[in-house]
Amino acid sequence: MVSSYANNSVFLLLCLCLTFSTIAFGGNFNTDFNILFGDKRANIQDGGNCMTLTMDKYSGSGIGTQNEYLFGRFDMQIKLVPGNSAGTVTAYYLSSQGPHHDEIDMEFLGNLSGDPYILSTNFYANGDGGHEVQFYLWFDPTNDFHTYSIDWNPQRIIILVDNIPIRVIHNRQNIGVPFPTRQPMKLYTTLWNGDSWATRGGQVKIDWSKSPFTAGFRNFSANACMPSPSNNCLGFNGGEDKGLNGETRKKLKEIYSKLIVYDYCRDFIRFARGLPNECRNRLTDHPDEY
Repeated sequence: MVSSYANNSVFLLLCLCLTFSTIAFGGNFNTDFNILFGDKRANIQDGGNCMTLTMDKYSGSGIGTQNEYLFGRFDMQIKLVPGNSAGTVTAYYLSSQGPHHDEIDMEFLGNLSGDPYILSTNFYANGDGGHEVQFYLWFDPTNDFHTYSIDWNPQRIIILVDNIPIRVIHNRQNIGVPFPTRQPMKLYTTLWNGDSWATRGGQVKIDWSKSPFTAGFRNFSANACMPSPSNNCLGFNGGEDKGLNGETRKKLKEIYSKLIVYDYCRDFIRFARGLPNECRNRLTDHPDEY
């Protein structure tokens, strides 16, 4: 009986491994990423465990994963540009390619010394974006490293800061709202000039006398599915947060009530003729969605 149970357990484990034979764990900046632009401004250190991105008046810098993923959880510890970072954008995001691309964004919008950073979140599905929700953080993200996470499966996306959910986006394809479920995406992190819009709507420009600007990155990890002809990843949920319990839902509501800067679902000027479908009765249909 014990031998039979053990054999069945080994067989089940083997089947699971074969089903998701393209799961990616961990991460290394040397072996898992390519430098996209900026040359030596993307400085990989400590055997690939950490990295800095730098921007000067000639160029920013950025890296992207070699592999494409379809669902999973992606964690990165980031220390943002200190001091007067107005006009700079530090981005951490998933994206596919082409005009009808999918994308899940975390963009950190720099600001004048003493003013808080803004974390802008957004997603695109089949080229359809415009789902911005922006937050103040409850700490100074330039003093130390903090963990920023994207947890994505076919049913929902959770965006987390230090393992605290700040935004939940449910799949609402049933009411005609596009959701990223079909296009594999690479993970990118970049530092670039966004002073045409990033700080106070573009009113505050980059002070190049403060350059170079540098952000730090370390401890990247991905528990994610890499699709193959025999695996569409639709049954994969590598994220630790498959849903929200009562405590995390309470934290989510507190963050949304106190730290929200902009919510497209509350922009009655932009949507003067009526809010998008997913915004209507949002709290009634999905009380944990923001």
